[in-house]
Amino acid sequence: MGTTTIHYDLLLKKIREQDADYNHEIKLLRVPFSSPGYHTTLKNIDYAHTTYPNMIYAVSLLDSGLPEYEKRALDVIRSILALQDTDPEHDTYGIWPWFYEEPLTQMSPPDWNWADFIGKLLLQAVTRHKSRLPQDLQEEIRQAVFHACNAIIKRDVGPWYTNIAIMGSFVTVIAGEVYARKDYLDYGIKRMERFQAFTGRLKTFMEYNSPAYAPITILELSKLRGETKQAWVKEICEDMLDLAWGMVSEHYHASTKQWAGPHSRSYRTLLKPDTEAFLQLATDGAAYYRPWEELYYSPEWYRSGIRCPDKYLHRFRESKAETIRRVTSRNEDTGHEKWATSYITPQYTLGTFSKEIFWNQTRGIVSYMDNKGQAVYVALRVLKNGYDYSSGLLVSQQHEGTALAGIEFFTHGGDTHPMLDKKSGVFEAEDFRVRFEIGGFLEGVACTLAEPDRVELSVNGLVSSFRLLYGEFQDETDDRPTQLRWELSRQDGLWCADCVIHSGPARTLDFHRIRKAALLFAVSIGSPLEPWDIKVASEENRVRATAHSNEAELETAVRVRPRDV
Repeated sequence: MGTTTIHYDLLLKKIREQDADYNHEIKLLRVPFSSPGYHTTLKNIDYAHTTYPNMIYAVSLLDSGLPEYEKRALDVIRSILALQDTDPEHDTYGIWPWFYEEPLTQMSPPDWNWADFIGKLLLQAVTRHKSRLPQDLQEEIRQAVFHACNAIIKRDVGPWYTNIAIMGSFVTVIAGEVYARKDYLDYGIKRMERFQAFTGRLKTFMEYNSPAYAPITILELSKLRGETKQAWVKEICEDMLDLAWGMVSEHYHASTKQWAGPHSRSYRTLLKPDTEAFLQLATDGAAYYRPWEELYYSPEWYRSGIRCPDKYLHRFRESKAETIRRVTSRNEDTGHEKWATSYITPQYTLGTFSKEIFWNQTRGIVSYMDNKGQAVYVALRVLKNGYDYSSGLLVSQQHEGTALAGIEFFTHGGDTHPMLDKKSGVFEAEDFRVRFEIGGFLEGVACTLAEPDRVELSVNGLVSSFRLLYGEFQDETDDRPTQLRWELSRQDGLWCADCVIHSGPARTLDFHRIRKAALLFAVSIGSPLEPWDIKVASEENRVRATAHSNEAELETAVRVRPRDV
């Protein structure tokens, strides 16, 4: 069975699964409500009628080629078009709300990316199925695309916002071609050129090694490559696709079938079924997870052209021992660089960033281990009331399976999100802790407090350890610092090695008044720490850890007092 047949069969299966959720009254598909916790104000609802998934649904109905779905597709498109803000005087001009139930005026804030997300699908409906669209609907789509293009150009997202940079290029380039709008076409080409130049500086994407965003990047580049008539744009897409697949394949861990870290953006530590399916389809089964007919399927993949280059397929079948080090960002004014290090062996991986915040979408230090063909993971988190606190900062240095990792705090960052809910370093917490979270397939896994300062983990004969080198917390009301210690527990199917800063009645934590708040760890995956000579020294407002062995030297320092940044 060929790849094209597999895609079509999965597309039809997906459409048929959605039949029961179609709302004939408002002519939109109902889907389970989900939210990242920002943009929308909707709460306590189970289902909603979402605009982006509905446009995907409409295009997929047309892609099926089945006459019985044609009217439904056209009805859905008309319903979505009616939700766009078409008033040029509005800040939200050219975009759509996330939900039929929530107008743009109620969103907090509206998501300007929806000009890109919805605009590209409207154009796909035209480029693939123009002959099936009534003339009046074609005109409505044309006007909606023009509004979206105008919004995209006005916003003019920079090349550092990878997926939106590509999507906005798709909308303006294809709109320019379809509707003979040279202004849109010229803008889209220049936008792709800027994106290629920006990405080419460090030969990596801003969302470095992201299981959440790399598939989207590949998908959007593949679609633009397939749709555009511009040879130069196709060439840029080919160049960027080669870079993307190189990054994905070199981080794939064949024995656990996981995506080795560190991850700049990730929605969960183990791969989601949609990412697994994407990899299986794009590699023709070199990354194989389950029978083809059981795969998750996104209709956006249909006719998209997603395909891993043959030269990278071997990396999905077998992993060898190697270290991958990349500069992921550079401040051109100061010269400061952020590094990512990944150590990958057939049995385990360890990945770290030299610096990274503890947002719930980052995995600044993460390891995967093979447990009889399934994955065990270890991830370092900072948790406030059980949710990731984004104003903690990881500072680390790594050599192969060993790392020194420090945590410090800063005052002017966000709470659950680095930008959208800034609390100026003051918040209330009933629980505040640092956690090494151990999850995945834990059958036969042992986790013990081997020494007062060391947690030991055994996974299928592989022994790892996490040593607390320094941990203090003191605010101005304390007479002396709280000396942090390990607390080891098993909860919710996880092993949790925690350093608890506070747990109990709600307490106000004001990081402007905190005297000491810092931790240092030594992490060793698959090898003992004994060969390393580790020392900790206190300096003025800093604490520094150094580690020496016959092979390497490591050094990590953290600020003891939170920084006003």
